[in-house]
Amino acid sequence: QVQLVESGGGLVQAGGSLRLSCAASGRTFSRYGVAWFRQPPGRERDIVAAINWSDVSTYYADSVKGRFTISKDNAKNTVYLQMNSLKPEDTAVYYCAATALRYDGTYFIRTPDFGSWGQGTQVTVSS
Repeated sequence: QVQLVESGGGLVQAGGSLRLSCAASGRTFSRYGVAWFRQPPGRERDIVAAINWSDVSTYYADSVKGRFTISKDNAKNTVYLQMNSLKPEDTAVYYCAATALRYDGTYFIRTPDFGSWGQGTQVTVSS
């Protein structure tokens, strides 16, 4: 398993930006697919963005397409989620997750596919 620690959350006004970071330890990140999920208060945890282990394919939820960007820096063992044009509905706890599953160049987006999770970081967007 790989250990994950998120950072970069906080309070921001609508229209602002934040960059979340997810630092990995215990295993090299280059062999893992990674995703960001979020969980608003009282709701289920949903996929936000994903990147496959070889960085050739990405996935974005419709609600964040064009605003969020996921990227992976294998040299730093870190994954980022750049969030621009933030909206109040983006308010949630954001979780980083990693999967050792690999299938061609595809990504994984279901929570059961991920064996490693961070502790989460709160993002609050005020109107």
